[in-house]
Amino acid sequence: MTNLTETGFGYTDGDVDQNIHNTGPTLNELADQRYSRRQTLQRGGAAIVAATMGGSVLAACDSKTEELTAPTVNAGSAATTASGRTVTLTGTGAAEAYSWTQVAGPAVTLSSTNALTTSFLAPSVATATKLTFQLAAANSTGTAGISTVEVTVNPTALGFTAVAKNKNDVVTVPTGYTVQIGARLGDPITGSAAAYKNDGTDTGFANRIGDHGDALFWFGLSTTGTRDETSSTRGLIVQNHENINQQYLHTAGATSPGGVRPEAEALKEIECHGVSVVEYSEGASRAWTFSSTSTFNRRITPNTPMVFNGPVKGSDLIKTPYSPTGVAGRGTINNCANGYTPWGTLLTCEENWAGYFRRSGDNAARTAKELTALSRYGVTSSTGSYGWSTVVAADTANTTFRRWDARATGASALADYRNEPNQFGWVVEIDPYAPTSTPRKRTALGRLGHEGCWPGKFVAGTKPAWYMGDDSRREYLYKFVSNTAWVATDATATDRLAIGDKYLDAGTLYVAKFAADGTGSWIALVFGQNGITAASAVYPFADQADVLVNARLAADVVGATPMDRPEWTAVNPVTGEVYLTLTNNNAALRPLNGTDAANPRHYNDPYGTAGTAQYGNPNGHIIRIKETSTESLTFTWDIFAFGAGADLDATNINLSGLTADNDFSSPDGCWFGRATNASGLVKPIMWLQTDDGAYTDVTNCMMLAAQPGTVGDGGARTITNTGTGGATATQATRIGAAPGASLKRFLVGPVECEITGVDSTPDGRTLFVGIQHPGENGTPAAPSSHWPDSQATGTAGATIRPRSAIVIITKNDGGVVGL
Repeated sequence: MTNLTETGFGYTDGDVDQNIHNTGPTLNELADQRYSRRQTLQRGGAAIVAATMGGSVLAACDSKTEELTAPTVNAGSAATTASGRTVTLTGTGAAEAYSWTQVAGPAVTLSSTNALTTSFLAPSVATATKLTFQLAAANSTGTAGISTVEVTVNPTALGFTAVAKNKNDVVTVPTGYTVQIGARLGDPITGSAAAYKNDGTDTGFANRIGDHGDALFWFGLSTTGTRDETSSTRGLIVQNHENINQQYLHTAGATSPGGVRPEAEALKEIECHGVSVVEYSEGASRAWTFSSTSTFNRRITPNTPMVFNGPVKGSDLIKTPYSPTGVAGRGTINNCANGYTPWGTLLTCEENWAGYFRRSGDNAARTAKELTALSRYGVTSSTGSYGWSTVVAADTANTTFRRWDARATGASALADYRNEPNQFGWVVEIDPYAPTSTPRKRTALGRLGHEGCWPGKFVAGTKPAWYMGDDSRREYLYKFVSNTAWVATDATATDRLAIGDKYLDAGTLYVAKFAADGTGSWIALVFGQNGITAASAVYPFADQADVLVNARLAADVVGATPMDRPEWTAVNPVTGEVYLTLTNNNAALRPLNGTDAANPRHYNDPYGTAGTAQYGNPNGHIIRIKETSTESLTFTWDIFAFGAGADLDATNINLSGLTADNDFSSPDGCWFGRATNASGLVKPIMWLQTDDGAYTDVTNCMMLAAQPGTVGDGGARTITNTGTGGATATQATRIGAAPGASLKRFLVGPVECEITGVDSTPDGRTLFVGIQHPGENGTPAAPSSHWPDSQATGTAGATIRPRSAIVIITKNDGGVVGL
């Protein structure tokens, strides 16, 4: 025990509790002194109590001093925690007033300063760091006591027990977490839409949440409704709506009498695509709701007016009857992954758009060059995915449906919609804070099957870059580098789309080439360079607009590395390393003798009880690259993790040593925690989501959390691949360190879903996750999932139709999700 005297007191760092009996000055005397942090340490915690108890206690301070049992303090069962976790300090004692203060370590915010119990969120630290807290107590006679406690905070670590694989019709999360349901397919987001019946009779989807919710992003709002990047309780969620479960949108499924789609059905399907902007807020007891009437709410559909920006604007290649000058278009479709800008806008990406168009039988009316481009992008369907072009509109001037017929039937491109496919496949910038603004298609970033457009680290004075996968087997990884170096003050500009003009309309598009030795290079896709000329035997390019419209062909010319279906890109906010999910490949497109170091596996993972063969790379992998800056033209690379069942051959297939706690297949969504909280600092969490067909005989799709190392933390490996008939071949590759316990399964979704889309509030305490197309293989009469209605109990009515929706996940103790 240490006595408090006028000459001060001390404490020993190793003591968890330090009880002090006060024989020193009265509270009146202490109250006359300043209560600075230094004076508090010198004069004792009774001064703090005096300041908090106020005059009612001070009036009795000249009474005879009485004995007070000083409080003891503890931080639960242990005084050790990790960054991002909630710590509760609980004092005990028999006093009339208490006061908590922090006296050492990185500053934290205490939930209460004048009660026996207080709590705080452990700060982000790079090494074990001690925080010291002091509890002072006093009664009306002026006696006082002080007790201190130390809490050691370690760097971030995954703080949950792995979720087991399962095939339940619910979203399963670890113990200690709560799932809430956010906006669902069909939910009204304007006052003009009626409540959703979910029986196939609903209409008006331009005012409702669309189907197949995909990538999403949180944009904070202040209490007054202005942009606030720090807000974690009110904000806008912008979500893509990639595709549809067509059968559930209509009473008894889709119809096509006489081969002609009904107008009402087709309009419903079209409007279910696109993007939604919806306001969310946190209420009492951490209950989250979304507003159905917010003035920010908005649907952007394939019918929404758009403008073109960048080098392709005005090109003959995008001129249509709707925009004879080639400067405008209608809508966005098959929006999958996304990206963002630091000036507060969303980048939505048009992925597998080609199949929506009807185009065949017009080869004689096309040039050889056109046929090469149409074939390379897959614009070859004789009907279009949903037959929208067959609609005979009641209004003969309505071209909403006619535009999906891309056949060359007229005298020129201004007499038909032959160029309409060229209006899709772009990155589209949207300002969610300006609901009347017109989205802009940023053509400098190239026309692909865009799967994401994620920014690298922004450094003042350095040209920023965005990284993009092209979602199809044997396609490529791209990087766009702006011509303009980053100016930090542009992050707070109010004319956000104008800032987009500055950074996104002029720059260089590159494609990646991976070398076997773990190095790689970015090759510029610029007219007149690297064989991209009018003399190219692959495709005779006319100009830079032609290069960007036909970026895949330009990448073919320069010899880029074909990848195993490139999907999402994500950038580690600390290291700047770029991650690319490679979902899978098959034997037809990645044969036994067709592997390479960056796409090294060929094997069989038998499916189901029948053991159906799945040769190729059915489980996929995640590759990562390291650059010296976003402007770099070279990089190093390795493979962070290989998807595989835990029971597969550890020598040649399960190369990452996955176990029952972390085995996965077909990685797709990928995102790092925000740098505004502990999950995105020091050693950030990477969230990994699956879109799986190869492993669904074992489990529904899932989301995992990882804390990756760095490129080069593993080494070279040579594996033996296997093909049909027992054939084998060796392949050298580069493998990162086995993830071990730094990769865990956090969530398993409902039946037949895809887990896609993830973001958090800036404080990391709320996670938003997209659940896409549950029950996709069912029928209106017999849905194969009933989620989200099934979430509460695991079951629901036999005819209740499933709906894509957002889930909102919080940690019960208020900590950062995942830590």
